[in-house]
Amino acid sequence: MGKLRFGLIVRGKKEIEESFEKVVSLNFSLCQLGFLAEEIDLIDPYYIRKKAENYGVEIFSVFLLFKGQIFNNKDGPETMGLVAPKYREERLKLSLKFSDFVKEMGVKNIVCHVGFIPDDEENPIYKTFIPVMKKVVEKCKENGQIFCFETGQELPSTLKRIIIDIGMDNIGINLDPANLILYGKANPIDAVEIFGEYVKSMHGKDGLWPNRDEYLGKEVPIGEGMVNFPLLLRRLKKIGFNGPIIIEREISGEKQIEDIKKAVEYLSPYI
Repeated sequence: MGKLRFGLIVRGKKEIEESFEKVVSLNFSLCQLGFLAEEIDLIDPYYIRKKAENYGVEIFSVFLLFKGQIFNNKDGPETMGLVAPKYREERLKLSLKFSDFVKEMGVKNIVCHVGFIPDDEENPIYKTFIPVMKKVVEKCKENGQIFCFETGQELPSTLKRIIIDIGMDNIGINLDPANLILYGKANPIDAVEIFGEYVKSMHGKDGLWPNRDEYLGKEVPIGEGMVNFPLLLRRLKKIGFNGPIIIEREISGEKQIEDIKKAVEYLSPYI
């Protein structure tokens, strides 16, 4: 098996050149783009596809985002993804439309935080979420796509159960080891044992566990958090993982650029 590839997560937007220039300037040839589903009518997917070709950048996956989401354990359950009952109907429509948008962009993988999935399979929110999620996965199947759950807001065992209950073969996982820590859900090493071959890509991101009075842990530069990347990558490669490591650093400015470069340097011996 060859070395794993690096990529960079960047914002998808109408003025896409800035994002692709950033990818190229940091010596990446692969990226993950993130778009708000509510804004895709303002964006031409063919234009983005053409720009990616011009810059020599492969768009490996597209991240499906929604307005109004709050990324923490306090407000997240009522605002995140397709699980939140208040937003489910509208976001289902947006997700189906998003799949067509991504198809026109020529990209195979869609990634999404679907929300805080209840651990109890008898919970009404869990039961009613399954058919909604299945419609999204079926739409992706029609468009030749793989739907990848972003990890972190649910127990790995709960996410594995959902995948089995949906029962389709075009489902994967974008493993974000830091998120599992930030939301206080699991050790990433244990998650790999549960997810196995479902892991199609991963975020290169690190973090610290939340304290008792915190609603979310703290994201930190790779190598300064609690993710054991040497062991994690060894375990992933052992089960046949060959997807990209997409670097994510949730800050901006020069410090972000510095941390991205350091992340590649830190991870390179283990890929």
